Amino acid sequence: MIQEQLVNYSNVQLNRDENIILRNVNLTVNRGDFLYIIGKVGSGKSTLLKSMYAELPIVGGSARVFDYELGMIKHRLVPFLRRKIGIVFQDFQLLIDRTVEKNLEFVLRATGWKNKREIRDRINEVLVQVGMQNKTYKMPHELSGGEQQRVVIARALLNSPALILADEPTGNLDPETGSQIVSLLQQISENGTAVIMSTHNYSIVQAFPGKIMRCDNMELEEMHS
Repeated sequence: MIQEQLVNYSNVQLNRDENIILRNVNLTVNRGDFLYIIGKVGSGKSTLLKSMYAELPIVGGSARVFDYELGMIKHRLVPFLRRKIGIVFQDFQLLIDRTVEKNLEFVLRATGWKNKREIRDRINEVLVQVGMQNKTYKMPHELSGGEQQRVVIARALLNSPALILADEPTGNLDPETGSQIVSLLQQISENGTAVIMSTHNYSIVQAFPGKIMRCDNMELEEMHS
């Protein structure tokens, strides 16, 4: 069976302010893969993820995500690329002035959904998927960190992305809650969505096996667990 390739990086170089952060990056991600990007703080994990949704430019090499060649992507096409990617941030980035439901509705309306019933049904579907269906009317400050991160994952799932990028999603959570979040992300990948998760928490990587690549010394290398 031919696997559907979602990400293909070949000899890619990534800079920040003229400084080389990563070079010679070779990476392939297929539908349904679960991939960890590990490494110390500042080793380039976030830089790599940001390059995948065209937040940072490709300096050298060839980088393709879906059918978009990132080195040549036109500015007007970036929103279409991002619609196919779900992004989970460490610091949640929920809108603090509105409920869980309104946070999710905002994203759907911003990406072109108009039908009220379809919006409500989709919000309910993703909240059920992350076990938060009873929290629709809660404000973010009424939720625990783990609950907020579940809402963030629900938000990332809204447009049925083929790829989820999770940047240190357990960074602000206690170990038990962090484990629940990684378990949830693994279930999502088993349903066919590729998940790329950056972390510097090695105990999580050992507890929840996946493909592992490490940022070290400006290189990305495959690790064998």
